[in-house]
Amino acid sequence: MVTLEIAGKAVAVTNADEDQARDLFLSKSFKDDLMSFKSEGRPLWDGSAALTTRSASEDEIDAFNEALDEEEEDEDEDFDGDLDIDVVFLVSIDEIDDSAASG
Repeated sequence: MVTLEIAGKAVAVTNADEDQARDLFLSKSFKDDLMSFKSEGRPLWDGSAALTTRSASEDEIDAFNEALDEEEEDEDEDFDGDLDIDVVFLVSIDEIDDSAASG
């Protein structure tokens, strides 16, 4: 698993492999999302702070698994999610306006 850091702070973790994670986290659409998503009333990313990826820590992996377990409990229908890439934010995200998110 791979973690995205913004200016040295762990912000998100994904189950994608390293290359996929880097492509996702550094894509224009994800960067746009980072600027539109807010945590405690402030954008997650200011558009200029350093974005870096690294291997996820055990605590980050645990947080990822817990979030997915909770999500699975909330889902009504079964599907094969083996090919899906999931992203879990490690910081609290203020209410997201679906029209602001790119994907």
